[in-house]
Amino acid sequence: MAIVTNERASSSFSSSTHQWSYDVFLSFRGEDTRYGFTGHLYKALCDKGFNTFMDNHLQRGEEISVELLKAIELSMISIIVFSENYASSTWCMNELVKIFECKNNGQLVLPIFYKVNPSEIRKIKGKFGIDLAEHEEKLKDDVEKVQRWRATLTKAANLSGFLYRDGCNEFEFEFIQRVIKEISSMKSNRVHLFVAKYPIGIDFQVEAIKLLLDMDSDDVRMIGIHGLGGIGKTTISRAVYNRIADLFEGSCFLENVREMSNINGGIIQLQETLLSKILQDRYLKVNSVSEGTSLIKERLHCKKVLLILDDVDKSKEIENLLGECNWFSSGSRVIITTRDKQVLATLGRDHQIYRVKELNQRQALELFSLHAFQTSKPKEDYSNLAKQIICYANGLPLALKIMGSDLCGKSILEWKSAIEKYKNIPHEDIEKILRISYDGLGKNEKDIFLDIACFFKGFHKDDVVNILDSCNLYPIYGIGKLIDKCLITVDSIGILLMHDLLQKLGREIVQQESEELENRSRIWCYNDAHELLTGNMGSNKI
Repeated sequence: MAIVTNERASSSFSSSTHQWSYDVFLSFRGEDTRYGFTGHLYKALCDKGFNTFMDNHLQRGEEISVELLKAIELSMISIIVFSENYASSTWCMNELVKIFECKNNGQLVLPIFYKVNPSEIRKIKGKFGIDLAEHEEKLKDDVEKVQRWRATLTKAANLSGFLYRDGCNEFEFEFIQRVIKEISSMKSNRVHLFVAKYPIGIDFQVEAIKLLLDMDSDDVRMIGIHGLGGIGKTTISRAVYNRIADLFEGSCFLENVREMSNINGGIIQLQETLLSKILQDRYLKVNSVSEGTSLIKERLHCKKVLLILDDVDKSKEIENLLGECNWFSSGSRVIITTRDKQVLATLGRDHQIYRVKELNQRQALELFSLHAFQTSKPKEDYSNLAKQIICYANGLPLALKIMGSDLCGKSILEWKSAIEKYKNIPHEDIEKILRISYDGLGKNEKDIFLDIACFFKGFHKDDVVNILDSCNLYPIYGIGKLIDKCLITVDSIGILLMHDLLQKLGREIVQQESEELENRSRIWCYNDAHELLTGNMGSNKI
């Protein structure tokens, strides 16, 4: 098992996300279908809102144009309309080869066999055999090109597609509507996820995770993305999904696994989403958790899939949705985001962990400024106040986003007042996210967390263990749990550390125990302690 942090990642990564210019590229033999079937299909696609490329104006010649090559590369889906004379055109054959090159890079391909027999194309018989023989005669000096055309035709004919024959009991417009429905389904499974309004500091972390995924390997690989709540695990995993999803036969990003697992029937809903998304069957139903687990094993074992389970907090959730690594076909990738590193231990040794860390000061200032000022730098009058916020947030993207949005458009006086409030009372939206990890602790671990937040941040771990051990809190185990859940860390010389916002959360939890000092479980402030003792209120405290 390997652990990687973003400090070891290169920042020179350029995004490889597909930016499709077209939804659909139409490849066809103009003389056969331009003013008939393909023309009607083009209009129907456009009417349904699909941005479709149909070559109506580019100059024809023996060699395919640069403009057309670019159009193929920038299309999400290529529809190949195989008609009687398709293979007679060297232009069409070059298009076909280019389409299949792009298919290897994630493009979807849908063949339509329009009044031709797929077996003739597959075996290069009939009119297709005649046309290829003529090409061989004309291109004696380039035999390899024709052989490539033959091989690509066979590949295309082996794909699942649509067959339209003369004399069938279906009108052409009905057939086109079936094609449109399939294209709609194909596109919906390629829609990219929203990552973030301002994805600052994302690219180099995505690249680090891609290195761990080793996309060139045929192994099945699992990666755990681990970190504090609000650190950006979901944001990063969405960006990874967008970069690589097109390289798989099926993909699914399951959000809010923890939350869904806690509602009645939630696991079944997650299983249905996973299966229907990857199998592209929106009507698939699961009757029980055990049935869903069996279906995942049976139906996905032969598919190269990308599966992301987001916000997992129990190993049982992984078991219900994933089972074992060997359930999936070679080349599959599984990513699990979690606040609790111990959850990943159930995956065995053949997995790696990427630990997400806080933003550095430059990134934090940029992210905060974009939310607070809609520019990458703070306004001059607000510069010192912005630096105080950056210090307070301590690199946590969630806090920077919430406070930036909260203060956007506010006066300097309002900023100063808000900062004073933040110092004493955590922002409720930030506290809500951070508290999830605390609420998932057992009683002993909660006590240890609060003790560290109130007293022991910055102390040596061994000294704290000795103190808490005398209170029967089993600190060796408990501190380990807090580390696994990213609630504390231990530096290289054994000092206990805690994010400033987590410390504020812990102290706020204690303060909420009671309005009266004498009824609170912990006192850490000198003034409070002085008031408590001199006011003779401390008789009930140890």
